[in-house]
Amino acid sequence: MKDTTCTPKSSKRKPEWLKVKLPIGSDYKKVRDVVQDFKLHTICESGSCPNIGECWGAGTATFMILGNICTRSCSFCAVKTGRPTEYDTEEPLRIAQAIQIMKVKHAVITSVNRDELKDKGAEIWYQTVMAIKNLTPQTTIETLIPDVKAQWDALARMVEGNQEIVSHNMETVRRLSRLIRPQARYERSLEQIKRTKDLGRKTKSGIMVGLGETKDDVFALMDDLRAHDCDILTIGQYLQPTKMHVAVAEFIHPDVFAEYKEVGLNKGFKWVESGPLVRSSYHAEKQL
Repeated sequence: MKDTTCTPKSSKRKPEWLKVKLPIGSDYKKVRDVVQDFKLHTICESGSCPNIGECWGAGTATFMILGNICTRSCSFCAVKTGRPTEYDTEEPLRIAQAIQIMKVKHAVITSVNRDELKDKGAEIWYQTVMAIKNLTPQTTIETLIPDVKAQWDALARMVEGNQEIVSHNMETVRRLSRLIRPQARYERSLEQIKRTKDLGRKTKSGIMVGLGETKDDVFALMDDLRAHDCDILTIGQYLQPTKMHVAVAEFIHPDVFAEYKEVGLNKGFKWVESGPLVRSSYHAEKQL
C-alpha cells in the first residue's frame, strides 16, 4: 500500500451516520470542569474522540495518565508526539479524587507511550489503579495500556492492581500495521495480550477500519486475537485527525460493522462493540 502519511486531508464527505452533535449540557460541563480543576488529561480531548459529547454528557470520561505527549509517532493518532517532560507522582491520587467526585462506576484509564522511562510508566499505572480502588472500592476499572516493547516485568506491574479489564489495541490489521504503527510490532502486541491473559486479566483490543483493509484482513485479525486469548473486541471507523495523518481510504457502511460483530461473536469473542463511531472505551461499562 502506498504510504499516505503526508497525503492531503481526504476530500471524502462524511456520510450521515458519522455526523455527531456538538458537546453541550450541564453534565458535559461538569466533567470538563472536574478535568480542568484537577489538571488532568483525557483521551477524549487529546484524541479528538467523536463521542466526547455523549460520554461526558453521561458523566463518564477516559482519563489519560503520564502526560499528553507521546514518544511514538503513529500515523493515525491525534495525540502530540515529542519528548515528554511530565512525570507527576501525585497524578494517581488526583485521578482517584476526580473519579470519586464524578461518582464514576466504571473507570477507563489510558496513557501515552513513555518509551523513555525504564519501566514504561508501569509504577504510575499501578499506583493509579490502587489509588482508585482505595478511594472508591466499588469502582470497576479498565486500563488501556501501551506497548511495553516486550518488557514483561513492566506489564506485570501495570496489571498488578487487579483491574477488571486490560486492553491493548492492535489498531489495524497485520498487512497495514507497519504503516499505521511504525514503532510497534504486530506479533509483539499479540504476545502482550496473551501474557496479560496468563496474568489472570480479562483481555480486550480495538481496531480501526477504513484504512484500506479488506474483510478477509479483519477476519484474519480476529483469528489472531482469539488465538491469543483476547476476550473483547472493538471496531470503529478511522477518521483522519489532520492533513498530516494517513488519509481515510473508505467510510465503512454500518451494515459491514454489523457483519463484523456477528462474525466476531461466532469466532468466540465474549463481546464485540462494532460501529462507525465506536472507540476503545465506548460502552466500556457494558463490556464488564
